[in-house]
Amino acid sequence: MPVAAPIISSVQKLVLYETRARYFLVGSNHAETKYRVLKIDRTEPKDLVVIDDRHVYTQQEIRELLGRLDLGNRTKIGQKGSSGLSRAVSAFGIVGFVRFLEGYYIVLITKRRKMADIGGHAVYKIEDTTMIYIPNDSVRVTHPDEARYLRIFQNVDLSSNFYFSYSYDLSHSLQYNLTVLRMPLDILKTETTRTRQESFDIFEDEGLATQGGSGVFGVCSEPYRKYVWNGKLLGIVKTTVHRDWLLYIIHGFCGQSKLLIYGRPAYVTLIARRSSKYAGTRFLKRGANCEGDVANEVETEQILYDASVMSFSAGSYSSYVQVRGSVPLYWSQDISTMMPKPPITLDQADPYAHVAALHFDQMLQRFGSPIIILNLVKEREKRKHERILSEELVAAVTYLNQFLPPEHAIVYIPWDMAKYTKSKLCNVLDRLNVIADNVVKKTGFFVNRPDSYCNVLRPDEKWNELGGIVVPTGRLQTGILRTNCVDCLDRTNTAQFMVGKCALAYQLYSLGLIDKPNLLFDTDAVRLFEELYEDHGDTLSLQYGGSQLVHRVKTYRKIAPWTQHSKDIMQTLSRYYSNAFSDADRQDSINLFLGVFQPEEGKPHLCELSTDFYLHQKDTMTLTQTRRSYTFWWTPGVLECLPMPYDEVTSVENRRKLIVKKFHKFDEEIDIHNEFFQPYELSSFDDTFCLAMTNSIRNKSNREETVLQRKTAASAPPPPSEEAVSSSSEDDSGTDKEDEGAASQRSTPVKMSDTGDNTKTTENVIQPLKDVYGINLSESSSEDDLIIYTRFVQLGHSQHKHGNSHQLLCCKHLDGVINLTHISAFSQDNIYEVQPPKVERKSVEIFHAHIQAGKGIMQPLGKEDILLYREYIRNRYM
Repeated sequence: MPVAAPIISSVQKLVLYETRARYFLVGSNHAETKYRVLKIDRTEPKDLVVIDDRHVYTQQEIRELLGRLDLGNRTKIGQKGSSGLSRAVSAFGIVGFVRFLEGYYIVLITKRRKMADIGGHAVYKIEDTTMIYIPNDSVRVTHPDEARYLRIFQNVDLSSNFYFSYSYDLSHSLQYNLTVLRMPLDILKTETTRTRQESFDIFEDEGLATQGGSGVFGVCSEPYRKYVWNGKLLGIVKTTVHRDWLLYIIHGFCGQSKLLIYGRPAYVTLIARRSSKYAGTRFLKRGANCEGDVANEVETEQILYDASVMSFSAGSYSSYVQVRGSVPLYWSQDISTMMPKPPITLDQADPYAHVAALHFDQMLQRFGSPIIILNLVKEREKRKHERILSEELVAAVTYLNQFLPPEHAIVYIPWDMAKYTKSKLCNVLDRLNVIADNVVKKTGFFVNRPDSYCNVLRPDEKWNELGGIVVPTGRLQTGILRTNCVDCLDRTNTAQFMVGKCALAYQLYSLGLIDKPNLLFDTDAVRLFEELYEDHGDTLSLQYGGSQLVHRVKTYRKIAPWTQHSKDIMQTLSRYYSNAFSDADRQDSINLFLGVFQPEEGKPHLCELSTDFYLHQKDTMTLTQTRRSYTFWWTPGVLECLPMPYDEVTSVENRRKLIVKKFHKFDEEIDIHNEFFQPYELSSFDDTFCLAMTNSIRNKSNREETVLQRKTAASAPPPPSEEAVSSSSEDDSGTDKEDEGAASQRSTPVKMSDTGDNTKTTENVIQPLKDVYGINLSESSSEDDLIIYTRFVQLGHSQHKHGNSHQLLCCKHLDGVINLTHISAFSQDNIYEVQPPKVERKSVEIFHAHIQAGKGIMQPLGKEDILLYREYIRNRYM
């Protein structure tokens, strides 16, 4: 039986040799038994020419090759004084190739340090790098601004928290990597690289080499691009060189601690992956971009494994993943006011929660459901500041949840952490612990071994309530916790630590290291874990905020020493200085490093741009032409793959496909202009619109049935109650005095949404289409329907000629739902008689003005408009 094992790169040591015309990059495996060679042309001033012969050399063959190159490049044959091939630098990997305004540079890793070991796979931190200009000086075309861009690029300190591994995919979670290893062989043959191991590696000691009829298949999965930071730098050579040359790096944090639990060794590893999408500094990157990527998005994974057995195939491994990120809205803060807390501004109106839908769709695809939002921003303030974000986020989640099946609804948990920190009677961490326990029970965690027999015989009460998916090989985490405050730094790190501590207890229990899934604060394991999380928080805070954490776990436990207060003040000042004076330069460096900005001759330079808004918002100046998403704001097919019950997905999906098919046909026959759709955001139209459109096409000859269909189509199914979407805190209602008096008496700080717990009782919530709408869309059309539809099309052409095509649809927005008020111009008394609607001239002018505004052509303001605008400004700001 063939076995799956991850491919270990055969290029781990590199030597760069140079001649006048070429660079020769020689790469070898760790044992220096197998070699590959890259040839880089130096005669091209601006183009990159890299040749890979894809041949694997032995040590003897590579010596002979280098000897021939040395001999052939000497100035005089037989001369020994001056070598034709000189050794330039030794390295451990290629970061990538970059070009500004002159020729290309190659970026090489010259120093590395081992930070962690996961199943025998080493994780390294970049300690030093070097940039080498490729073209020869004789062909170099100089540019006066080249040195400036080189300095900006090098401001990204690659020696600060960039990590890589030759054999372990750091961009994916442990659950993903080990799930790929256990894929069935037929899937493995189609989705993985079927090359044998080409280097000496740890798996040769595990007995995975070919024995009899068995073999080793290499698992070479594509990295998750969101967390890869040198994807653009390697993109130019990705298709021309062997995969062993491609070394993907992540940015964030990696730390590992060893635990001894009753003499048994175990390792706890903390890996934080910072997103390369919409990346930047604190006040310059807030909220989300138009693609749903949020600022300061970090995926944190804690991995626990028994150190007595190191291999993935025989060892015991467990992991838990959680995410932090800015509130997924269009918002920002203006730092030009030189205030410690600049006012929060909502930059764009998003009534259909489009950007939030894109963001949560990404999370559904990667993690499944449930998505649990832990919102730690302030709920009550004398002057609205943080509360602006809470109100908008609640509205977005409420709107999106009405389209999701109840068992997959987004769970929203608001908790004003700052308010309860000020209370003397409230223990913040105890209340966070209750939230953490409920969250872990809903999502579960990953472990690659089945439950211990002793756990089956004497199961713990908490263990039986654990969520996730149980498989024969262990457990899978389904869903994710998404934590945010305003900066996603201090409060978020403490909350994530408490959730991680709760998950660690379950992980230790699943591996048989403790007898109950509970951990007390004053234990060595928790102390080491707290130190890991503090280093993790300091590192992420430095990357995004410019200083270390201001408030730590000890601060919220109220056991911090008196000297900590002065340190907090210094960190606050350091963060303010960094945000005010150095963040702009750091943002330019990140934009250049990630390829968000590409210098070009004749275009404005990076330093000349007043803002980088349009670099990160790609679709800002283009009108969205997506017209077929309707109520399915998630990617079609995602819910089918989720390991949660969704019995009616087939019927709903069939209904969607049929509606889309009929709507396409309706479009083609009536030939509606694109400008008709521009005033409306069709991507946010709900299923009511589609169903009503189909019903109008399929009018029945029976008058009573026709009226019934219209009434049914005009009334959307009732959305789920707000309690299932936004579980507002019971503690936040009432006065502060009541909160302080009863804070310690309450068992739960936040009323969790019961969406996940009511799965069994809501199996039959989604009813058949026949019962709900009175028709069955899968039935074929009758002859009477076709006659009516032909007349309807003729009416559409007639109205098109008279300029009244916009009356075909008259939609009204009510409470976030598009309700159909008038679908056709047929008389309700007699559907065979046509009475063209009469439209006032002023209405037509307003409609055409909206069309012009959608194209970017604004109408000149009249006197009344100017007076109205002045009155609005006076009332709003004066």
